[in-house]
Formats: sequence, structure tokens, C-alpha cells
Amino acid sequence: MTGELMVVGLGPGPERWLTPEAADAIARATDLVGYQPYVDRCPTRDGQVRHGSDNRVELDRARLAIDLARAGRTVAVVSGGDPGVFAMAAAVFEALEKDPASRTVAVTVMPGISAMMAAAARIGAPLGHDFCAISLSDNLKPWDLIRRRLTAAAEGDFVIALYNPASKARPDRIFEAFDLLRSLKAAEAPVAFARAVGRPDERVILTTLGAADPAVVDMATCVIIGSSESRFVARPIGEPWLYTPRAAGARA
Repeated sequence: MTGELMVVGLGPGPERWLTPEAADAIARATDLVGYQPYVDRCPTRDGQVRHGSDNRVELDRARLAIDLARAGRTVAVVSGGDPGVFAMAAAVFEALEKDPASRTVAVTVMPGISAMMAAAARIGAPLGHDFCAISLSDNLKPWDLIRRRLTAAAEGDFVIALYNPASKARPDRIFEAFDLLRSLKAAEAPVAFARAVGRPDERVILTTLGAADPAVVDMATCVIIGSSESRFVARPIGEPWLYTPRAAGARA
């Protein structure tokens, strides 16, 4: 008897940003599969089996989840943010593609609030016009390809959201990315470093491309770099808002 496989987005962290659909999936799953810190974020339930693992074994996690579902279990594969954005949904479908016999499993992908959505909401509306998301992780793709995509995004004048910007294994990539972008974009382009948005250790820094210090960035940071249309809007109290108008050339 084939079970069920649910790919669930936990959102950026706060329980209030977990969708009711995702909460229900976690509550009724017989098995939770995911990166250990994400599994730890889920409430415990008697009888539920939790399969936490290291961060670099996405395909192994996906295969385990599929095998459990084929054995009749109700499985929730959990990801932070949205599972379809640099997360486990793609790994699950890659595993299904490589094993046609496993495609009888019922799969449901349940969306979550992504890191860039949470960051954008916190600082204003920087994603109000065309934007792109680029992961700086070169674990699964070469750095030369990342450079090409950063160049294309800058030359196309997209707002750019950077995921996986820095880690202990590759602390210099964010500096290389900023060096490249500074050669292609104006120094006054707005920049937001949004770390752990919604969690107790949240920290948001608003700056410009020319003044930005990439040393403040870690893996919990989503970096948003504005287009030529993006701008800060000052307010009487507090940090300015950052937004990108919906119409190109819509200067006040």
C-alpha cells in the first residue's frame, strides 16, 4: 500500500508564519524528514518518527522519504521558507525522475513564506517590479555560472535577492559577488541585509552597494540589492522604507 509524501515549507521561523496547511501536514505525518535544524522546529508528537540529517544530503533525504511513502507511511519532508525555492521540492522531484518506479507515490508540495518574501515585507516593497533570486552556493553549480547569472541580472537591471550568501566553507563568495556587482551597478543602489527575519535574533541593515560591508552576512541572511529604480523613502521616525515602483521610470 502506497502512503503519502508531503513537501512542506516551514517559513522563515516564527510559528505565526507557518500556514495552517503546513501545520496540519506536520501534525498528521507518521514521519518527518529534513535537515536536522528544520526537523527540530517542528512540534513533537508521540509515535511520530523524525529523520534528521546533515545539510548536504538532500537527494538522500528525498530517497528516504519516497521509500517511506512507498512503504505506506505518511511522510512530511520539511524545508525552511518555501520548499520550492532552493529547497527540498526540487530534490524530491529529482529523485522521482531518476526512479520511474517511485512515481506512484502521491506527492503534494505545500508552499511557505520564503526568506526573500519575509525580508521584503519587513523593509517595504523592494520586489515591487521585476526581480530574480540567485543562490551563491557553488556546491551544485560552478562559480563561473553564478558569476554569469549575477552579471546578467545586473545588466538586466533586476532587483536581486541573494540566497546562501556565505558559509564557513566559502566565506569569500559574498565579497566576490559584491566586487562584481560594484563593477556593473551604481554605488548608490540600495542594499538590504536581512538576517533571521521574524526570529528573536533578527537584524536588518539598510545601506548602499558602495557602502555595504559583506562581512556582516552569514547563511541566515537574505541579501536584497535594488535596481536603478529602487529607492529609499525617508520617514519621520525609524529606518527608511525601501521599495521598487511598479512602473519603470516612475520617479516621483
